[in-house]
Amino acid sequence: MDPVSQGVLGAVLPQAMSAGVVDEAPQQRRRRMMTITWAGCLAGMAPDLDVLIRSSTDPMLFLEYHRQFTHALVFIPIGALVCALAFYTFAKSVLTFRQLYLVCLLGYATHGLLDACTTYGTQLFWPFADTRVAWNSVSIIDPLFTLPLLVLAGLTLARANPWYARGAMVWALTYLMFGVMQRDRAEDMGMALAAQRGHEPVRLSAKPGFANLLLWKVVYETNDHFYVDAVRVGVTPVWFEGDRVRKLDQHVDLPWLTSGSQQARDLLRFDWFSMGYLAMDPTEANHVIDIRYSMLPHEIKALWGIRFDPLAGPDTHVQYVTNRPMNNGAIWQRFGAMLFE
Repeated sequence: MDPVSQGVLGAVLPQAMSAGVVDEAPQQRRRRMMTITWAGCLAGMAPDLDVLIRSSTDPMLFLEYHRQFTHALVFIPIGALVCALAFYTFAKSVLTFRQLYLVCLLGYATHGLLDACTTYGTQLFWPFADTRVAWNSVSIIDPLFTLPLLVLAGLTLARANPWYARGAMVWALTYLMFGVMQRDRAEDMGMALAAQRGHEPVRLSAKPGFANLLLWKVVYETNDHFYVDAVRVGVTPVWFEGDRVRKLDQHVDLPWLTSGSQQARDLLRFDWFSMGYLAMDPTEANHVIDIRYSMLPHEIKALWGIRFDPLAGPDTHVQYVTNRPMNNGAIWQRFGAMLFE
């Protein structure tokens, strides 16, 4: 998720586990809670330092390493140790190294699991498997999830009372479980839509729209096509008919692509990253898109893709392309109408 959500959840869990000290002076109790808060927050954000792993010549490298080893379950004790060593100079007047390590362990442990609740894909089981775990139960940015955590974390800090943080953890778990319920409802609606069209999906998934659990993007796959629709999973469900696109067929769509070339290898890497949700951009030749993400959930206008050069040499990488029209007022107006009208 976004850094704010990761940081506040990383702070809230060790806050909630703070037992306090008998007869501790109020000022010392606040200092200890302050240290627990900032150390847990920084540890909760630390796994995303993997975004620094980039290459000026290989545009696909960051896709392979983001949410990889730093997010893996097996790496949690190591990442927590690195954080504790980095923070100890600033925390040793308040916490012992053992106490600081436990704070960092709890904060760091929240990161990969929260990321796995989103749709992007997180390699929780690295190095034993490169499976991209995505439970599709919350948007990457969701203020309704994050703002209550911020308020309760702030109250915990201001009053040095861990019960506010425990309430925050209850909110986080409740919201994520509600997301699972909404996801299942959206998938059921998607299966019903496919049946109305006479389709038996090879696979189907539902992903929350931007910053909400009400409007969902449903993608299902047949033998030849991907179908993209939107569903509003409220008291009265609403269906927004969307687009369809033919699945990528390398031999038909990129017949010139030489097996074993760098561009061919990059295609395999992008296919792994996108979990096989690949199609050709309907508006541009030699542009392969990841259809999982779009600003409007019923459209196939991908936020990112890779562009090929048929004239490139065998060692030339593809070009990674993004399309994120965040300042397009017309799109936001249409999104709001789908969400509320």
